[in-house]
Amino acid sequence: MQSATSTPASGGPIARWLSTAQPEALFVLSAVAQYIGAAIAVLLFDQVEPQTVAWFRIIGASIALLAVSRGWRSGWTRPQLISVAVFGITTALMNICFYLAIDRIDLGKGVTIEFIGPITVAAVATRSLRNGVALAFAIVGVVVLGGVEVADNLDGLFFILLASALWAGYIVLGSRVAQVDRGVAGLGLGLCIGAIVTTPIGAPWSGPVWLSPTLLAACLLVGVFSNAIGYGIDQFTMRRIPIRRFSLLLALLPVTASVIGWIALDQQPSGLDIIGIALVLVGVAVQERDEIERVERVVRTDPA
Repeated sequence: MQSATSTPASGGPIARWLSTAQPEALFVLSAVAQYIGAAIAVLLFDQVEPQTVAWFRIIGASIALLAVSRGWRSGWTRPQLISVAVFGITTALMNICFYLAIDRIDLGKGVTIEFIGPITVAAVATRSLRNGVALAFAIVGVVVLGGVEVADNLDGLFFILLASALWAGYIVLGSRVAQVDRGVAGLGLGLCIGAIVTTPIGAPWSGPVWLSPTLLAACLLVGVFSNAIGYGIDQFTMRRIPIRRFSLLLALLPVTASVIGWIALDQQPSGLDIIGIALVLVGVAVQERDEIERVERVVRTDPA
């Protein structure tokens, strides 16, 4: 049964805006929130282990999301709860692997290599020539952006490739959870389960965080930015567009991560990186043109 608070008509102005805004605008907003959180996390790695920062990120996000959701306490079917739990555990493990990777690889390069997962999802769902061309541009752009030397950084490569596979799972599973249409309740409940399951990974090194209110607040703030805001926006977007389009628009994330990494962490992109960014943007633009033409065809054939 659908929660009364999950529909745009009965939600607040923010929910209504998220349900009607252009997907591109939502992606940029989500990406900025996610990678501001990631930049804060990188700065914390000198004091707290990456996997522990990721664990607190999941905890902070679940607390924030459940606090603003009223549809998570009841009304779930068993299949829905299983989907939510698997989604939450997948997302939690993705966050942990990603932080272990960006402790070893620049933020922009790490996100770019991680984008192999979304590209694979988009490739499976791509059916038109133009979408294939758009995907090709995005792939080349990601390959160019991901031109980081990894021969002496196999640990970083391992963790980012694992995060990439989990990211593909996040897209597919997250789309199913979003269709339940309970606002961000499914995301909050899933992350709560994910935080519990990953406790053995994050808790053993958490002592310094519990002893420092400043560190605790910073770790939880990472979760608010990266998961509660970033992934919360994703849930609204996933309800409105196909998985293929969602996966390809995720190409905007490596671009945003490169910019945030440059501004916040002084990880300046090279000329080759800028070429890769341009190729990614061309791929998104080509795909968007295909989407516009599809909508125009629908309008012409169904003027009502």
